Amino acid sequence: MTKTFAKNFIGVATLALATFLTPLRAAVPVVGQPLPAWERGQLDIHQINTGTGNAALLILPDGTTMLLDAGAGYREDKVKSHYDAPQRPNATLRPGQWIARYVRRMLPEGERGALDYAMLTHFHADHMGEVRKEAPKSPSGTYVLTGITDVAQEIPIRRLLDRGWPNYDFPAPSGGPIMVNYRAFLKWQTEHNGLKVERFEPGRADQIVLLRAPKEFPHFAIRNIAGNGYAWTGAGTATRNRFPEGTIPVENNCSLAFRLSYGAFSYFNGGDMAGVPDAVVAGAPPSNSAAWAEMESAVAWVTGPVDVQAANHHSTPDTANAFFLSVLQPRVQVISTYAASQPGPDLLRRMLSDRVYPGPRDIFMTNWIWPGRREHMVELYGETDTAWLAERIGQFASSQGHVVVRVEPGAATYRVIVVDDSKDNGAVLSVHGPYQSRGLAARP
Repeated sequence: MTKTFAKNFIGVATLALATFLTPLRAAVPVVGQPLPAWERGQLDIHQINTGTGNAALLILPDGTTMLLDAGAGYREDKVKSHYDAPQRPNATLRPGQWIARYVRRMLPEGERGALDYAMLTHFHADHMGEVRKEAPKSPSGTYVLTGITDVAQEIPIRRLLDRGWPNYDFPAPSGGPIMVNYRAFLKWQTEHNGLKVERFEPGRADQIVLLRAPKEFPHFAIRNIAGNGYAWTGAGTATRNRFPEGTIPVENNCSLAFRLSYGAFSYFNGGDMAGVPDAVVAGAPPSNSAAWAEMESAVAWVTGPVDVQAANHHSTPDTANAFFLSVLQPRVQVISTYAASQPGPDLLRRMLSDRVYPGPRDIFMTNWIWPGRREHMVELYGETDTAWLAERIGQFASSQGHVVVRVEPGAATYRVIVVDDSKDNGAVLSVHGPYQSRGLAARP
């Protein structure tokens, strides 16, 4: 045996042994126990449930962290009549404070950690925070604490991406109370706290990157897919406008979208983009919207098949068109719900249909049963569809709790872990998988 052969043999054997042993080092979640801490090489996607909108924490394989949205939506007239879910775990803190507490527990650096990135998919209260009269002001006195500003008050944010920086004038000037407060927050944070802000640019794959050990995980990438009504073409960084010149897209269709690839695993998040312009609710007549007045079809081909999809727009009736689902074909769908209209029955039929795409699929939902919900569902969808929804949702993999997607080191497999949202630092309720990743190569 030559020295060169021996050296190569030992190297290959060592690599094979390391590959075999790496998954064994990761702690397996146990029902009734706290969620094991993130470990190096894992990818965590935490869908955080506060009952008031959207929030997700991503811990990337090298420990880089990103908060995706920090919703705090309040609709007093609806909440009083139980149209919306109750706040989770309770209303003793504001939603943004609960999000911050959850994030703080999960950060790899613990109490002294910061968020490397935060991203707002679009400018709606259930994704960034409603401005309420009774909300306290920040210590600087320049803005109100709610949603993303509440989180930043407790956890430093190093870089923030949104769709409007720096002018916030597309598709029209943003001057409502939420945006006035948000821009005051950005002004103070950039001038006094070192916050860096960027506009999310569709087509790019270099705005959200691994910051701690990128060379250790070369098969990780986040590709920007869409924003402000523009979608990546799949060639270089080129984009095209989904909407005719002079047409103003609604805020939901301005949502940011991205595709995350980690080795064989892939994930898509498209904010609140629409896919079914003429969706019907409670027998209302179709809106006669133009066929191009949706974003899902524009992003489907350049996204391709994925393992996990965060369902668009909380699975309200105007999303998840058949073409979009037939291309992405997600093995796992995660639905962040908080209103009686979510999910819509026709939408759920598409999500479950083997005629739309073949193969098994598991659906995880953050909120399902609360007092008054069923009565509102009957008003929206009628008794027959409400009964059908209840039966199908009863067959979901889970319908209440934080939903954590944990991709194992090497990215060949992943699990979905449901965590109790009724108490701070809740225990694991159920563990699903391991699922096999699709095997698509990362596409930087």
